Amino acid sequence: MTIEVTNLPTTEVTCATCSASCCRLKVMLLTDTGVPERFIEYDDWGGETMAQLDDGWCAALDRNTMLCSIYERRPLICREFEMGADECLTERAAYP
Repeated sequence: MTIEVTNLPTTEVTCATCSASCCRLKVMLLTDTGVPERFIEYDDWGGETMAQLDDGWCAALDRNTMLCSIYERRPLICREFEMGADECLTERAAYP
Protein backbone atom coordinates (compact mmCIF):
# COMPACT_ATOMS: atom_id res chain seq x y z
CA MET A 1 0.00 0.00 0.00
CA THR A 2 1.28 3.50 -0.91
CA ILE A 3 0.47 6.51 1.24
CA GLU A 4 0.31 9.82 -0.57
CA VAL A 5 1.43 12.88 1.36
CA THR A 6 -0.04 16.18 0.21
CA ASN A 7 0.27 19.85 1.10
CA LEU A 8 3.98 19.64 1.91
CA PRO A 9 6.15 22.50 0.68
CA THR A 10 8.23 21.66 -2.37
CA THR A 11 11.21 23.67 -1.10
CA GLU A 12 12.85 23.81 2.26
CA VAL A 13 11.00 26.16 4.59
CA THR A 14 13.36 28.86 5.81
CA CYS A 15 12.97 32.57 6.33
CA ALA A 16 15.53 33.04 3.52
CA THR A 17 13.23 31.25 1.03
CA CYS A 18 10.12 33.14 2.07
CA SER A 19 8.65 36.45 0.97
CA ALA A 20 8.13 37.55 4.59
CA SER A 21 4.49 36.46 4.65
CA CYS A 22 4.38 36.65 8.44
CA CYS A 23 5.21 40.36 8.18
CA ARG A 24 1.62 40.99 7.08
CA LEU A 25 0.13 39.76 10.38
CA LYS A 26 -1.19 42.17 13.01
CA VAL A 27 1.34 42.05 15.86
CA MET A 28 0.38 42.99 19.40
CA LEU A 29 3.22 44.21 21.61
CA LEU A 30 2.78 42.31 24.86
CA THR A 31 6.24 42.75 26.33
CA ASP A 32 8.93 45.40 26.09
CA THR A 33 11.60 44.20 23.67
CA GLY A 34 12.83 47.66 22.77
CA VAL A 35 10.84 48.15 19.57
CA PRO A 36 11.63 51.71 18.43
CA GLU A 37 8.72 54.10 18.97
CA ARG A 38 8.49 54.91 15.24
CA PHE A 39 7.30 51.32 14.63
CA ILE A 40 4.58 51.37 17.30
CA GLU A 41 0.91 52.21 16.77
CA TYR A 42 -1.85 52.37 19.37
CA ASP A 43 -5.25 50.78 18.89
CA ASP A 44 -8.56 52.29 20.01
CA TRP A 45 -8.11 50.83 23.51
CA GLY A 46 -4.52 52.02 24.00
CA GLY A 47 -2.90 48.69 23.14
CA GLU A 48 0.40 48.75 21.34
CA THR A 49 0.80 47.08 17.95
CA MET A 50 3.49 47.02 15.32
CA ALA A 51 2.88 49.73 12.75
CA GLN A 52 1.77 48.55 9.34
CA LEU A 53 2.06 50.49 6.12
CA ASP A 54 -0.96 51.23 3.94
CA ASP A 55 -0.34 48.03 1.95
CA GLY A 56 -0.42 45.87 5.09
CA TRP A 57 3.31 45.18 5.46
CA CYS A 58 5.05 45.66 8.81
CA ALA A 59 6.75 49.06 8.93
CA ALA A 60 9.95 47.43 10.28
CA LEU A 61 10.36 45.23 7.20
CA ASP A 62 13.27 46.28 5.00
CA ARG A 63 11.72 46.14 1.53
CA ASN A 64 15.09 45.76 -0.19
CA THR A 65 16.13 42.63 1.70
CA MET A 66 12.69 41.45 2.93
CA LEU A 67 14.27 41.04 6.37
CA CYS A 68 13.33 42.59 9.69
CA SER A 69 15.19 45.85 10.25
CA ILE A 70 14.82 45.49 14.05
CA TYR A 71 15.47 41.74 14.29
CA GLU A 72 17.36 41.95 17.61
CA ARG A 73 14.52 44.03 19.11
CA ARG A 74 11.57 42.34 17.38
CA PRO A 75 8.38 41.71 19.39
CA LEU A 76 7.93 38.54 21.46
CA ILE A 77 5.26 37.16 19.12
CA CYS A 78 7.69 37.45 16.20
CA ARG A 79 10.34 35.62 18.24
CA GLU A 80 7.87 32.82 18.99
CA PHE A 81 6.46 32.48 15.45
CA GLU A 82 7.93 29.13 14.52
CA MET A 83 9.40 28.79 11.06
CA GLY A 84 7.80 25.86 9.24
CA ALA A 85 4.99 25.39 11.79
CA ASP A 86 1.34 25.20 10.70
CA GLU A 87 0.80 28.96 11.14
CA CYS A 88 3.88 29.70 9.06
CA LEU A 89 2.82 27.37 6.26
CA THR A 90 -0.71 28.82 6.28
CA GLU A 91 0.66 32.36 5.86
CA ARG A 92 3.04 31.24 3.12
CA ALA A 93 0.14 29.63 1.25
CA ALA A 94 -1.98 32.80 1.57
CA TYR A 95 0.71 34.94 -0.09
CA PRO A 96 2.44 32.83 -2.76
